[in-house]
Amino acid sequence: MTCKEFYDIVGGDYEDVVNRFMSEENVLRFIPRFLTDTSFSLLGQGMAGRDINLAYRAAHTLKGIAQSFGFADLGKSSAVLTEVLRKKTFDGADELFATVQSDYDKVIAAIKQFLNS
Repeated sequence: MTCKEFYDIVGGDYEDVVNRFMSEENVLRFIPRFLTDTSFSLLGQGMAGRDINLAYRAAHTLKGIAQSFGFADLGKSSAVLTEVLRKKTFDGADELFATVQSDYDKVIAAIKQFLNS
């Protein structure tokens, strides 16, 4: 799998990411680091424990990281969840979290596939 194919899978803009990271080599060096990010795990903990502050901080962090890496679908879904949680409510958050989880799982699977190709 090429880097461009990877970004097609995760809904990202390959050209934009390469420009932001200054080279494809830099992109390739940073992609594996996403696997060690804990923001999604913290988001899950916040959602499960109904800890609005933890959930909000984690969703906001995940949004920023996803957008930085160019994982557009995950960035968008986590942004929507962030805005709900910003209002200090879980109303509708569980459904939005399910979308975030699906987008996150897609990114993780794509990274693993990319690294093994």
